[in-house]
Amino acid sequence: MTGLTGRIGRAAATTLFASAVGGVALLAGEALAAKSRRYAKPTMGLALRTSMGPSAAPPLRLVLLGDSAAIGVGVEWLSETVGGQLARLLADGTPETGRRHVLLSSVGVAGSRSTDLATQVARALLGDRPDVAVVLIGAHDTTALRGPEESARYLGEAVRRLRDAGVQVVVGTCPDLGAVRSIAQPLRQVTAWLGRRMSRAQAAAVTEAGGVVVDLAGETGAVFRADAGTLCYDGFHPSADGYRVWAHALYPAVFDAAQAAGNRSIQE
Repeated sequence: MTGLTGRIGRAAATTLFASAVGGVALLAGEALAAKSRRYAKPTMGLALRTSMGPSAAPPLRLVLLGDSAAIGVGVEWLSETVGGQLARLLADGTPETGRRHVLLSSVGVAGSRSTDLATQVARALLGDRPDVAVVLIGAHDTTALRGPEESARYLGEAVRRLRDAGVQVVVGTCPDLGAVRSIAQPLRQVTAWLGRRMSRAQAAAVTEAGGVVVDLAGETGAVFRADAGTLCYDGFHPSADGYRVWAHALYPAVFDAAQAAGNRSIQE
């Protein structure tokens, strides 16, 4: 019996080892396949500055920082980007606040990670100070397997610099990477777990630095998982519908930030 038990144990161990090796090989193959896919590229016109709303209305300077989400990779028109849709919502205003003249710009760069934010902050603070900054970052930190605490530290430093300059800051944390179609299962599940770790670390760092957090994965992930139309043709970047979902999730916090910026301007 002892010999039989030993043989069963060795067989089980061999099976587990083979399964582990096979699982690693599968994940590695899926990672290579995801890298080799054709992804959407930035459209030059999306990086241009623009304005929305009546020129006589109170001005609001809105700047976006971060990765491809901050410039709208995956769509062709500025009005379809997160920034464009937020600017339109803010420009239209409410009966209580009235309309605004929103001056929109973006210093985001496709493929950016949190370590790149220092340069973006410097560019954002050139010239007239922004009133509100929206930061969208974290997906590329996660897919590059950067440590969440280290990435969050760079993000927190960027938020603190903006806040010290008098800018209201809203951060959309790492989106739900379990919704992307360009990554196959089970790698997608692993990536989603890593993204959740990144989002939690980001939220803590941003709050400590004085920014406002919007949990994009928590608030919009279910929509992206249910509707493939929220992603563009590459299965990774959002479509116009996807950016609209994000914009509406961000808007309450951005609206409050705009109100706070306006109150500060009056006091000054």
